Amino acid sequence: MNELDVVGVRVEMPSNQPIVLLREVGGDRYLPIWIGPGEATAIAFAQQGMTPVRPLTHDLFKDVLEALGQQLTEVRITDLREGVFYAELVFAGGVEVSARPSDAIALALRTGTPIYGSEEVLAEAGIAIPDEQEDEVEKFREFLDQVSPEDFGGGGPQ
Repeated sequence: MNELDVVGVRVEMPSNQPIVLLREVGGDRYLPIWIGPGEATAIAFAQQGMTPVRPLTHDLFKDVLEALGQQLTEVRITDLREGVFYAELVFAGGVEVSARPSDAIALALRTGTPIYGSEEVLAEAGIAIPDEQEDEVEKFREFLDQVSPEDFGGGGPQ
């Protein structure tokens, strides 16, 4: 397993489909995962440190974990089958629960939990961006600094 950082979310054109972009820590591979608008909003909220008036599902799940004294220790992006990514939530004590990567990432950002990707997934879907192309990545980061959760539709949480 290779540790991954969340670079951010953006809307892929022309399909208007949100993606979350993960970066391999200590490597040059990036992993784009297409996600839904609700998950894009949840990830963007977490990255920007925004707290909605009423908790989103991921906020609620975090609160339940805290209330039960459970700790999420790892999020793992484990598989890619027929274009669909799979993830696992790993809890203290070794319990593992299958999850969609978008939900797992949104929860990891809220709990400060590290995210890992399997070598197989990174080998199959990862995109190597050498150092000389870092300017493009920096432009993407600048875009992320200026995007808001409302840009992903849905008008924000209620």
